[in-house]
Amino acid sequence: MKRIGDAAARSTVKRLRAGMTGGVLSFPLTSFRSDGGLDVAAYRTYLTGQLAAAPGAVFPACGTGEFFSLDEDEYRAVVEATVDVAAGRLPVVAGVGYGWAQARRFARIAEESGADALLVLPHYLVAAPQDGLVEQLRRIAEGTALPLIAYQRDQVAFTVEGLRRIAGIPNVIGLKDGHSDLDRLQRLTLTAPDGFLFFNGAATAEIQARAYAGVGVPAYSSAVHAFAPEIADAFFAALRDRDDARADRLLRDFYVPLVELRDRVPGYGVSLVKAAARLRGLPVGPVRAPLTDPGPADLAELEEIVGAGLDLVGAP
Repeated sequence: MKRIGDAAARSTVKRLRAGMTGGVLSFPLTSFRSDGGLDVAAYRTYLTGQLAAAPGAVFPACGTGEFFSLDEDEYRAVVEATVDVAAGRLPVVAGVGYGWAQARRFARIAEESGADALLVLPHYLVAAPQDGLVEQLRRIAEGTALPLIAYQRDQVAFTVEGLRRIAGIPNVIGLKDGHSDLDRLQRLTLTAPDGFLFFNGAATAEIQARAYAGVGVPAYSSAVHAFAPEIADAFFAALRDRDDARADRLLRDFYVPLVELRDRVPGYGVSLVKAAARLRGLPVGPVRAPLTDPGPADLAELEEIVGAGLDLVGAP
């Protein structure tokens, strides 16, 4: 494995690797009040429940956590609260993004707030060549001592050569994949140095978890964990135990209907998850614009889907 800068960073890599094999990765929602303001007290309550389910790691202020809607002060409050609630029990990986200059500002806040590592979200708006994608990560890496995980989706997609180059940046430790191009991903995993971390970041990652595992990427993030850790953990256990019948039931009767509803409206990848959390009485509040909360018909269908999933795992 390539060198990481210091003992703390090496320890983070080791803890992340252990966590990614032992449970799903939690991407918590960010709690807002009805007037749109950040509700830190509600977030702490919600996060305490999330961490009680013992995920492998927690990723605050990322896509599911509406990073794109947070200003710097709100971001600091979310990361600080996460670090405090986590209390060293599991790694805290904070999201950063936009252009490299702004990403470095968020990285500095995350570092000051006690985060263990950073997930670099896709940059804003423009497509870019491989040289630019590599330079973006290099510039962010130069501004922080924290380990970085790159997130490829949308306009960010690394070639084999691009992966080789970012893996050579001293504190870039892994890649989250949201493209689901398994041909390309297999070539990337074969290119990466020993110890480089990969995980499945596809939307509703459980749908493709078996396929990702087939190319050597069994770890995955779970949006379902944000509102029903009982379901997410049951599916993870079914895969781990090779209980195909149970995994198929969960896919057929819960995950596939959820995905079909999610695909109807842009932004439902987050707003539907938040609505499901509210249905379960979790203090997360509404989404912020430009996202919109589901209407009554979709909300009723969502309630049926969530109820079916909870029944499958014997949860109230």
